[in-house]
Amino acid sequence: MTAPGSTLLDAARSYTARGYHVVPIPTRSKAPVLTAWQSLRLTEAELPQHFNCVGNIGLLLGEPSGWLVDVDLDCPEAIELAPRFLPPTLAVSGRLGAPHSHWWYICQGATTKKHHFPGTKRMIVEIRSTGAQTVVGPSIHPCGETYDWLTGQPASVTHEALRAAVDALVAAVVECTGTSPAAPPQILTPTPIVSDDAVLRRATAYLDAMPPAISGQGGHSTTFAAATAMVHGFCLDRDTALHLLLERYNPRCEPPWSEKELRHKVEDAATKPHDRPRGWLRDSNTATDHNDVDLAGILGSTDETPAPTSTTPSDPGPLPDHLLDVPGLIGEVMEFNRATAPRWQPWLALAAALCLQAVLAGRKVRDERGNRTNLYVVCLAGSGSGKDNPRKINTRTLYLAGAPELDGQGELASDAGLVAAVESQPAILFQIDEFGRFLRTIGDPRRSPHLFNIISTLMKLYSSAHGIFKGKAYADPRRNKIVDQPCVSLLATTASAHFRESLTPEAMSDGFMARLLIFESEDMPPRRWLADLNPPEAIVSAARWWHEFSPGGNLSGEHPQPILVPTTDEARAIFDALAARADREMLEPREDVRSIWARVEEKACRLALLYACSRDREKPVVDESAALWACELSEHMSRRVLFLAHQFVSHSEFDARQKAVVRAMRAAGGRMTRSQLCRATQHLSKREREEVIDNLLETERVAETIEKTTGRSRTVYVLTE
Repeated sequence: MTAPGSTLLDAARSYTARGYHVVPIPTRSKAPVLTAWQSLRLTEAELPQHFNCVGNIGLLLGEPSGWLVDVDLDCPEAIELAPRFLPPTLAVSGRLGAPHSHWWYICQGATTKKHHFPGTKRMIVEIRSTGAQTVVGPSIHPCGETYDWLTGQPASVTHEALRAAVDALVAAVVECTGTSPAAPPQILTPTPIVSDDAVLRRATAYLDAMPPAISGQGGHSTTFAAATAMVHGFCLDRDTALHLLLERYNPRCEPPWSEKELRHKVEDAATKPHDRPRGWLRDSNTATDHNDVDLAGILGSTDETPAPTSTTPSDPGPLPDHLLDVPGLIGEVMEFNRATAPRWQPWLALAAALCLQAVLAGRKVRDERGNRTNLYVVCLAGSGSGKDNPRKINTRTLYLAGAPELDGQGELASDAGLVAAVESQPAILFQIDEFGRFLRTIGDPRRSPHLFNIISTLMKLYSSAHGIFKGKAYADPRRNKIVDQPCVSLLATTASAHFRESLTPEAMSDGFMARLLIFESEDMPPRRWLADLNPPEAIVSAARWWHEFSPGGNLSGEHPQPILVPTTDEARAIFDALAARADREMLEPREDVRSIWARVEEKACRLALLYACSRDREKPVVDESAALWACELSEHMSRRVLFLAHQFVSHSEFDARQKAVVRAMRAAGGRMTRSQLCRATQHLSKREREEVIDNLLETERVAETIEKTTGRSRTVYVLTE
């Protein structure tokens, strides 16, 4: 998110406007020096006296700032484990050397509490509240790093819930480090630190020879390759890698990157999986000077025709939390969802808010390529996991905004009924539970022909948003349906098991699966007892504005004339880079892979359009931030679907048995003794099990070793993937 200003005075005014009291701090310091700074309550008129071009800025915590509380994570282990224990919040900040180290909440009654490793003074985590302060951007850390701005909206939690979550996090950190009062803590180093000057010189020469990023020519991929070479190939620590990129690489780029953008590239390169082992450039004799730059595995082939990626897709993991931060209406709807959800599911909240914005802007906006706002979203969530609240918020918001007609039926009975609904209301949102029945018909239309026909009609409607939808042709011309620029959106939920069952070869290649955005939410959050509230007026008024917005005049209902939302040059370059990556992936001869990648840029464009409309409904623009957010979300989901397909799509019964064995081994950490494998596959006959093992060994997907024990030797199978 772009910072609201660049000077200390801008920052002080911005934080004060949000209800936070600020305190001046000396340059590159973390401690206030004013007497009785805890009692300082600066008004906006007093800010210029305390903030000028130099110095740092801190936020008073607890009661003075509306019970703003900072959970300060003071060790790498706590930062790594925090997402598993701390309540979700849209406000997370830090700095380059300690990213995501401050989690912000509104927590009435919270008190400051420090947690140390047993028997030491080394801090694990600290809850900071009344009487404490935390330094925030644009301040400078004593080491020279810039603090992140506090931009997101802190989540509201009870002090009992926050204290319990932090206690659980501390216990997990102590357990994973093996610390106890009798033993000093072990410091885990998440990234290796370079101590060899020769390695640093080689890395610098290698970076100097790498091609610079040129806007419109795959600059994002090129820069990511450079960052990957530094942190993964040469095992440089992140600070050193960022320094080299800023000093040696960035001046050659056209245009140069900002420090924040390069930092993001370094973080991605350090955390995402790669085809090559860590340290492959450091340990290789081929990377000794600038004359031999090997980009294989990090940038693709250097031939004119790029090589396809591996046929074994890697798991991109869960969606990054920073993608939850969407400005404007979408973010406001998510925040209301968080405040009222019996079970808070942030990704379901984002999915539903996107669909609400999609139907409100339907037939009213378009981008330069003709993309519209219609989305097909499927959420994977178990029964009772909190999927009802997001749908209920959408329905209530549309009703209060005077637009109940935009909320379609909760169940589709036939394709004829679907067409009739769209003919009556061309911009419409269908919110459907138990969507697994529809998905299971994609690969086998004989199971439920009427459901399969609904899927076929949805596919036509999706692609007709910028043109004319024509239904079935009848002899009676009065029955022929024609709709100009329909904008149909879908918000569906289903169990993960039903989704996996739908991953057949036919389903992956027929096009419907490629049109879907899949949000996964497998957790079962704790139940909370919260009041049932109507959406706040800010949300309702925004929805009402969109409903009453009518470009094209009186005929807009029949023949819409959507406004053109401009796209900046920077955003176009980001979309072009995604399209180039998709083209490279589509060289894979498998039709299912090609089908998924063929839609990735289109979905990104629609997401970016929604981002722009949410942020500024009166003058939306698809800029760099919108494109970056949308492309990352679309690409991540595409890679995740392909990974799941690789795990579950089977072309025969034998292939299904083989994939089941591989999944069992992967769940066990990639290693199983023969007895463990037999127990995990006891549903197979002995002959079936032996056939699967023999094939896995023959294709070298599994290796067999013999381990000696105090008794008999045992056979161990290890995944090689």
